[in-house]
Amino acid sequence: MAESKNYITPEGYAAMEKEFQHLIKTERPELVKVISWAASNGDRSENGDYIYGKRRLRQIDSRIRHLTKRMDAAEVVYSNTQSNTEKVYFGAWVTLYNLEDDSEKTIRIVGQDELDPAQGYISWVSPMARALLGKNLGDTVKVATPAGETEYEVSEIRYV
Repeated sequence: MAESKNYITPEGYAAMEKEFQHLIKTERPELVKVISWAASNGDRSENGDYIYGKRRLRQIDSRIRHLTKRMDAAEVVYSNTQSNTEKVYFGAWVTLYNLEDDSEKTIRIVGQDELDPAQGYISWVSPMARALLGKNLGDTVKVATPAGETEYEVSEIRYV
């Protein structure tokens, strides 16, 4: 399966880079010291520090490989340079007015590695984002949700 582009905001890329650096420079070296110490204690078959340490090291190495691949494939999108601020594009903060229950919510369209529904960050490949991309201020969109189809009006578009 071909992987789609890995669009990401500058903030998202910085967060991935920070996690990568923390794993490489801090967490992994400290864990290697613990494993070396545990290995020097003799029998490794019942040595919890050694067994747990090796398992955790595999997890860290796996995460490092994943971050490396995602950062190498990343295409950073600087949304604050967007000239057509009347349309919804990647990186936009979009305030939506729910036409069915008179509520409002604000979301940001971000990369797949930046998902955080609690903060309103949704992936650009999500059904909501796909419905919004290219829409203008004042447009209405219908989005299929688990609760059924919901209709929203784009009430504000911001680029930071």
